Amino acid sequence: MNDTLVPVFDLGGVFVDWNPMYLFRKLFDTEEDAQWFQDNICTLAWNLEFDAGEIYSEGVAKLITRFPRYWREIQAYDLRWKETLGEFIQGTIDIHNELIEQDIPTFAITNFSWEKWISCLGEWPFLEKFDGVIVSGLEGLVKPDPRLYRVFCERYSLAPDNCVFIDDSEQNIVAARKYGMKGIHFKDPAALRQELIGLGLPLKAK
Repeated sequence: MNDTLVPVFDLGGVFVDWNPMYLFRKLFDTEEDAQWFQDNICTLAWNLEFDAGEIYSEGVAKLITRFPRYWREIQAYDLRWKETLGEFIQGTIDIHNELIEQDIPTFAITNFSWEKWISCLGEWPFLEKFDGVIVSGLEGLVKPDPRLYRVFCERYSLAPDNCVFIDDSEQNIVAARKYGMKGIHFKDPAALRQELIGLGLPLKAK
């Protein structure tokens, strides 16, 4: 491998728009009710339990025991999970394809349920183009835990300072930088392209 920086991507919010509210708005009559449900029942913190390896059927069953009147809506979070997804972020996919065309190895570190990760493989063509992926649900660790970045570097024999990590979560970028990686807080593909060019990666300026 040459001295070119190795790009390491997050997936949700970088390659694909993910927001549980897309589903919750279909389950409730008002925006207020949907937001209340996310804030109090199927919370983002609860979702992290799946990212850390919890089995969906078990996590859903446990939550239904606490809130039985919402069993339908809670179960929908598993059975209709794909409806939490929005559009692909095409500009990021284009960047990724350009890097691959230039023979730059690419990797991903994602907070993701291993069950849902497997279910997306056939539908997200960019996933199989990575040279390796760290899925939090298989490691039992979630970003920004620095141990997840260590697992990545050790598994793929990469030095942290030879990697640039791209994530839409600022706290995940801060953790990657503390571990020794370069970090880009993702806002949009155009800004990402310019930052990667600035770091010496062989992308076309647009």
